[in-house]
Amino acid sequence: MNLKILMNLNFNLLLCLMISLLVLMIALMMSKKSFMDREKNSPFECGFDPKGSSRIPFSMRFFLIAVIFLIFDIEIVLILPIPISLLISYTNVYIISVIFLFLLVIGLFYEWNEGALEWAKYSYI
Repeated sequence: MNLKILMNLNFNLLLCLMISLLVLMIALMMSKKSFMDREKNSPFECGFDPKGSSRIPFSMRFFLIAVIFLIFDIEIVLILPIPISLLISYTNVYIISVIFLFLLVIGLFYEWNEGALEWAKYSYI
């Protein structure tokens, strides 16, 4: 690589790091400091003591579907620029996009075979 390009890249990385640290420091200085104690963390029900636990059990099935949705959502974001990239370099982008889509299909079939995409187990008579 050219030394000028490498210096420019280092400068950009350093500038991004400095801006990030500056924003973090400003946020820490302006943030409201609060003390956490048992009373502040306890649930409140109109002045009465809570009848039960305020912690509702969370379905792991729903959590798994939510994680899978996020993963496929990020994959869609990665797929969207492919048509524009095909205009620049057809063969390289085409090969990479086919490999990427192939890996997505393999992941989808794996999740399907593991039963991660089913909400309930059906018993067929």
